[in-house]
Amino acid sequence: MKAPRNFSSKRGFTLMELMVAMAITTIIVTVLVSITSIAMDTWNRSRAELRASRQAKGMVDCMVRDFEALVTRRGNAYEWLSAISAKPLPGDKLMSTNAAELIFFSAATDRYDGEIGINNKKDKGGDVSCVAYRLFYKDPIDANGITFKTFVLNRLLVNPDNTFNDLLGKPDLTAAFASYSGKLENVENFVCENIFQFTITFHVEATHVTGTTSQVVNVPVTVGQTSSGQMTQSLKIKGTGIEAQIAGNSVTADELKAGRITAMEVSLTVLSDFGVDQLRNRPFTDSQKAEFLAKNAYQYTKLVQIPSM
Repeated sequence: MKAPRNFSSKRGFTLMELMVAMAITTIIVTVLVSITSIAMDTWNRSRAELRASRQAKGMVDCMVRDFEALVTRRGNAYEWLSAISAKPLPGDKLMSTNAAELIFFSAATDRYDGEIGINNKKDKGGDVSCVAYRLFYKDPIDANGITFKTFVLNRLLVNPDNTFNDLLGKPDLTAAFASYSGKLENVENFVCENIFQFTITFHVEATHVTGTTSQVVNVPVTVGQTSSGQMTQSLKIKGTGIEAQIAGNSVTADELKAGRITAMEVSLTVLSDFGVDQLRNRPFTDSQKAEFLAKNAYQYTKLVQIPSM
């Protein structure tokens, strides 16, 4: 006689239970994906900001050393510094908002390839070099400059011997520098990349006269397209004084000319690598420009004190 089958209380999941379990699993997976996405986005932005910060530091540190050793002389007809707002501005699908072109004299520490005082006949005893900075839109390492374009800041150092023979003692420094201008774009003069805009503000200490009263005022003069204060398309430091056609009426041209520069403020905008990739592959409408820069650009400012002028 066969034993009766033992029907235990074991049973499977009901359809309702499976649906509830699937719903809970879906919610958990969605939350995890969302958290992971936020974490990855935060990590990418932090990485982009860190790289942009390093780019800015590389540029500013180099420029600060040159500015701190700025060389000017009063009582002559020579030009010692030329700062001009670039025209046209560099860029392709999106143009830079501002780009200063700088030429000036400095006791640069890397003159003679940094071999100062070494007995190898390279250092001939000169200590005044000509330094130039300019922003380009080109490939930083391709000689033709067209493979992977980005905003590139270049620096050209003219050693003291050539500076003395070709550039010192000239009434128009920009014209004298024309023979060296083509070398500034060479790949060996690359300083850093992804610099979208480059602005210089000169802080001029001037004596302003109102009626019978005179007072010493600080006048910030920005070379460029846009500024919250005084603005000029060019500023020249000559042996006869400071020359700039400033907008505004805080001081007169003669008061500015008799003033002295106490500091220079370097302002720059650095793009992330992702932002530069977008620049190469998409056009921008006017409404998209501000949104793009807000997401992919980082602002940096550095004030450099000028010891004397």
